This record gives sequence, structure tokens and C-alpha cells, in this order.
Amino acid sequence: MRSQYCGELNSSHIDQEVTLCGWVHRRRDHGGVIFLDLRDREGIAQVVFDPDTEEHFERADKVRNEYVIQVKGRVRARPEGTVNPDMPTGEIEVLGKELVILNSAATPPFQLDEHQSVGEDVRLKYRYVDLRRPEMQQKLRFRSQITTAIRNYLDENGFLDIETPILTRATPEGARDYLVPSRTHANNFFALPQSPQLFKQLLMVSGFDRYYQIAKCFRDEDLRADRQPEFTQIDIETSFMNEEQIMGLTEGMISGLFSSLLDAELGSFPRMPYAEAMQRYGSDKPDLRIPLELVDVDDLMQQVDFKVFNGPANDPKGRVAALKVSGGAKLSRKQIDDYTKYISIYGARGLAWIKVNEIEQGIEGLQSPIIKFMPTEVVMALMARVEAANGDIVFFGADKTKIVNESLGHLRLKLGEDLDLYTCAWAPLWVVDFPMFEEDGNGGLTSLHHPFTAPSCTPEELARNPEQALSRAYDMVLNGCELGGGSIRIHDQEMQKTVFEVLGIAAEEAREKFGFLLDALQFGCPPHGGLAFGLDRLVMLMTGAQSIREVIAFPKTQSAACVMTDAPGRVSAPQLRELHIRLREVEGKTE
Repeated sequence: MRSQYCGELNSSHIDQEVTLCGWVHRRRDHGGVIFLDLRDREGIAQVVFDPDTEEHFERADKVRNEYVIQVKGRVRARPEGTVNPDMPTGEIEVLGKELVILNSAATPPFQLDEHQSVGEDVRLKYRYVDLRRPEMQQKLRFRSQITTAIRNYLDENGFLDIETPILTRATPEGARDYLVPSRTHANNFFALPQSPQLFKQLLMVSGFDRYYQIAKCFRDEDLRADRQPEFTQIDIETSFMNEEQIMGLTEGMISGLFSSLLDAELGSFPRMPYAEAMQRYGSDKPDLRIPLELVDVDDLMQQVDFKVFNGPANDPKGRVAALKVSGGAKLSRKQIDDYTKYISIYGARGLAWIKVNEIEQGIEGLQSPIIKFMPTEVVMALMARVEAANGDIVFFGADKTKIVNESLGHLRLKLGEDLDLYTCAWAPLWVVDFPMFEEDGNGGLTSLHHPFTAPSCTPEELARNPEQALSRAYDMVLNGCELGGGSIRIHDQEMQKTVFEVLGIAAEEAREKFGFLLDALQFGCPPHGGLAFGLDRLVMLMTGAQSIREVIAFPKTQSAACVMTDAPGRVSAPQLRELHIRLREVEGKTE
């Protein structure tokens, strides 16, 4: 139906006869001459109809935005003074000879030819219209380029693309499962996979050595800007490779993506232990573009007569930390109050601060409502510890370690953004040496990652001191965003049994939930490991999008609903009977 895409036309096509198909992006009537901007996937071309082609001129006069048309005409150079340097096709136009209206269109719910702010609820309801916008087309095309490059890289490195089941068994992986009732097995349910974790490990037992899959995963959890109930994962698993080899291989994949698609060189990926990341940045995914660091001052606060500080300083589970902002003394009291309110989201009960006006004058050169509660020598020791200089401000956090890390860690990010403190465009790193377990809030332990992560110690050492055990896990972080994470897996029956015992998972429960994996470990399971990247998050970061909903063709809302298809929806009574399900009344409604 067409000879070229609209966006492919250029001056080399002058005097050629072409046939174009697409949508009317804009129509203009200039004194008896009609201009149509015709849009397709590749771009926009200007088509001109004059009254000489009477029949087709009349049709051109009838078309409106988003009509689907076919145009035949001759390419010519635009008249002098009308060249549009902002358009790839701005040097030429098509003199229309024939026009066929392939389909009319109702008035769209919003105009695509104006870069106006449209409510996201409207955009999602009419997503098929929203996706026509050039910026949305560009993002999804870029996503396709990323997945193509990833497939090529992994294929070249000997990986096999193998699919794993969508209907599977519920396993504890940290979030709620989406459950699917079985018609043929009454009162039983499938679960949609939160990840292909167990199946990819079984593929290693099966001897496939190197596996990958661009897989759909499902988690029924509270949503935010970078989460969706269904998301896409770049899933990788390999046998007979250690963590350094796996990190090197995938580092090459990500570096290659940025180099080929963004012409950006990421450089080296430093390794940082989890404990160091938490101590210096208050986060296990630090944004290294921001030159601000947390500094421990617990030892200086233990003897001060100020409970806000000496309480946490003497608490084994507490922390007192300082965050110096060079040049931050210019912040107004209102700005400081706004930051105080901001960190309250993360449990902080306040934000202490000291402005450094003239450090040479000692305590007299400092400005703060808290220095009157502390001895001069302690205050000056604090200033020396953080290497404060004139014009700086020093913020303090004092509370349980978790609260201090989260509040000052997020304050660090907020200050970096507000004050434009970024020192580079991209700052990658690997975070390693994660704790094997964390407290579950009920006096027990839970896996920081998942119960199949291998520890860096023996089963005997793990059983004796599980709280101090480190895992062989690794996360790739870029600009404060966790791109992906993985680990070396447990391939030894004794180690897997010990991990379950530490977690309080009895043998019967382990057999019920993971029997098929435990059986597989008996039949010659090789050492193996892998990791998974969040494709949606990677595309969001590379395109500069504000939300992963911008880089998914048909995303869900913050409430995990699709306003376009009105899903989730009710089902009929016969369908429920087939599934042996009866609904109950909830708050006056049948839910």
C-alpha cells in the first residue's frame, strides 16, 4: 500500500513518485492550499494539495486529525524560506495527486499535535491513542532495541533462550502471589511466578549450562513509580561460573547497551560491600553521582547531656550520623523545615542542623538551635570530623539505625536533586557481601534475598552464627537505581537444609513447598548462579522516563487496574461454579 515510510523521505527522493500511508497529524488550510502533516511510525511528512486536483483536493478538505489516509504524489523541494530544520523531512514536501480516506476518526480525547499535559488516567484509558504520540513511539522502539541487543549479546555468549511455566506453584519469595483457581483440581490454585527462580535452577541441574529468558513476572504488592504488578525480567542463570565471572559477563552486557544505544561509556564498576554502602550512604543502592556522605559521630555524642543524641549513641541498635553539605548554609529556614517534613516520611522525628558561618571563630562562628545543648569541644570535634568549612551546613540524624539510614539516605538524594550536585551522568557499581539474613520483626530471621542464596561460609559456621553470615549475592546499581541482582545459589543438600533450619522452616514444610527442588539436588546439581535485571526499570533509566508506565505499552495504574479494559472485572456465576468458588459479601458489596 505504500512505497516509503513518511519519516524516511529526504532530498534524495526529489522528483520521485511515492505512495504514503498514515494518520493525519495536523491539517492546515492556507488560502486555498491544504497542507497535511502525515504521520507514521517513522516520522512526519508534509503533503500539499492544491485545487488543480479537484476531486482529491475536496477529500483533503474533509479530512481531520487522526484520519487514516493513503496519499500518492511527487516529492519536491520546499520553496525557499519554508524549510523546517527541526524536522528530518523538513527540506521536502509531497505534492499530492491522489488521496484515499482509509478510515475516518472521531475527535480524539486529547490532541497529539500539542505537547500538552494530559491527565494520566485519560492517557491510560485511551492508551491506543496515547501510544501514537511520537515520544511514546520512540520509547517503545528504544525498548525493542534494548531487548534485541540483549538477545544478541547472550546468544553470542552461548546462552539458550528457554521458556519456563507461567502456571506454577506458590512459593515464598517475599511478595503476595497472584493465584489462579484450577477448574480440574477443585480447591487448588496455581500461582503466577514472581520470578522463574526455581525453574532456572532446575535447568542448571538439567545440564543446559547457560540459560536466559525475557520473562513476565507477577507480584501482588503495593505499587510505586518503578513497580508494576506484572513486569518483565531479563533472567540469567549459568553453571560453573563464580560471582566475579557472572558480574563481569553482565557488566559487559550493560556497558555495551549504553555504548551502542546512548553513546555513553560507563567505565569501571567498582565493588562496594553492603556494610560500607549503608554506613556511607544510608542505602544499599547508593547514587554515587552525589558527593555527599554520612559520617558516624556516635562516639562524640555518648557523653553529651542531650538525650536526642546520647540515647541513640549509647543504643547498640541506634546510630548518630552527620551529613555535610558544602555551600549549604545558604539554605533558608523554610527550606530546612521542608526537608524536616520530608524525612518524617521515613520515621525521623526531627532534623538537627548546624550552619558554618566563620569556622575560624570557633563556636561563635556557628549557627544552630542545638549547639547550646552540647559542650564546645564536642561541637568543634564534630566540625573537624566532617571537615566543615565556611558556608557549609551539617545535618544530623539520631535514632534507630534503620531510621537514620533511611531518612538521611533519602535526604542525601533530595539534596542532590534540589541543589544539582551531580558530578557525572552515570555512576555504576556492584554492591556485594550482603547479609545472609535480616530480622523478621518476630524474633526470627528471614532471607535478605531468597532461601536459595548461597552463604560465603560452611554449613557449620552458618548454624553457629547466622546473624553474622554473609551471602554470595550481588546487586548492580546505576544512579541510585537497582538495575538487577543475583547470587550464587545453593547446590549442596546439607547447606540448603541448614538454611531452612535457620529460617525455621521444618523438614515437612520444606518438602511441601520445595520438594521438587530438594529432589533435584540429589541428582548431581552443579555449582551455579545468576541474576535478573528489571527490563522496565532499565528502559526507564535509559530513556529518562519518570515512571515505568511510560515504557510499558499497556501498564496498570497505581491501584493495579487497567482502566482501558476495565480489569480486573467480575465473572459470571457459571464460571465461579466451575471453579468451585463462592463469593462473600464485603462491606455491603459482593467482592
